Amino acid sequence: MIRGALLLGMLTLGMPAAAFNLDDLKSKIDGLKQSSSAPSSSQPTGLDAFSPQQHAESLKQALTQGAETAVKDLARVDGYLGNPKVRIPLPENLKKVDSALRKVGMGKYADEFITSMNRSAEAAVPEAKALLITAVKNMTVNDAKDILLGNDDAATQYFRRNTETALDAKFKPIVGRSMQKVRLAQAYNRFADKGVKLGLVKEKDAHLDDYITSKALDGLYLMIAEQEKEIRAHPLQATGALAKKIFSALRGQ
Repeated sequence: MIRGALLLGMLTLGMPAAAFNLDDLKSKIDGLKQSSSAPSSSQPTGLDAFSPQQHAESLKQALTQGAETAVKDLARVDGYLGNPKVRIPLPENLKKVDSALRKVGMGKYADEFITSMNRSAEAAVPEAKALLITAVKNMTVNDAKDILLGNDDAATQYFRRNTETALDAKFKPIVGRSMQKVRLAQAYNRFADKGVKLGLVKEKDAHLDDYITSKALDGLYLMIAEQEKEIRAHPLQATGALAKKIFSALRGQ
């Protein structure tokens, strides 16, 4: 049928039938058939090569790794105290006290107080692991897509939105029990309460437990953000073969 149509077309154009080499024509037609039936060489590349479900699964692998590493690093001795990025400093309201104590050779009391604040954060942070992993498990395909294509801290912001309130409730009792042993903490709370009434101290700074918990959470999310950036920058270090492939594809786009 194809041969007849081609022949008819050429006759219509006024070309003599003798001008055809039917064997050549047949071979060209066969060649066209083969090329049209052959699989396309253009395959999906980058993230398009993976399904949305694979995107989500790879991200969950990587974020579980990052969250566990961040918690582990902060929970060890000096996890907060020994890391300048997350070390909890004296509240602004106590910095004048710190300066005065050091001038009279009593700086050790301020140092002990700073150590106690950071130790309480180190004691509380293990509580974060379960909640962070639950947040990962609850992640939807759309969440994963937004994170993969978002900023370098998109996953960290997802964690903060979905865990901060619950973590605050988990951390604060542990911090409170730790700080009850520190006399200066008790004195600070009394001083701050009076300061609030006189308008000299902000309400959010009035309770030491709140201050330490807030700083501890800031430090946790900062360390998660660093883990996230590291995985994005060096995908081959990610745990899980799928996570390595997808983060490598994302980096190559």
